[in-house]
Amino acid sequence: MIEPVSPNIHQRLLALLDNQQARYRVMEHDAVGKCEAVSALRGTALGQGAKALVCKVKGNGVNQHVLAILAADQQADLSRLAQHIGGLKASLASPAEVEALTACVFGAIPPFSFHRALRLIADPLLFERFDEIAFNAGSLEKSVILNTADYLRIAQPELVAFRRQS
Repeated sequence: MIEPVSPNIHQRLLALLDNQQARYRVMEHDAVGKCEAVSALRGTALGQGAKALVCKVKGNGVNQHVLAILAADQQADLSRLAQHIGGLKASLASPAEVEALTACVFGAIPPFSFHRALRLIADPLLFERFDEIAFNAGSLEKSVILNTADYLRIAQPELVAFRRQS
């Protein structure tokens, strides 16, 4: 059983960003389910969106939850993610695991891990094309647009290319 992370991730995230003097802004918008639609509401490019996937990597003695972050215009290659960690396979976590590890519903997960059992890995392409990244911030109705360098400095994700290659 996974011990749940404390709730109100939106407030926790903003407190972290303020404490670290990050350059960001918050936007409120309608809750929409698609990356393309939320990008349009934010006025940002699809590739600026930080898509957050909670994954489970298993095999070879590995049993690890991962918060995998990639650009919203890309697709994840979960086998590459598993290989990096030393596991045999990776899959998306169950809704119950997502809730316990992030205190968020799917689609509202920010690209920050607030749970000690959730390893943060990000695909570097997200940070190479834009000066700002955008993401839902613990709520489907609230987004944060954050300076890319500030994100990397504060979150310190493990950088691993795990997007599907065309």
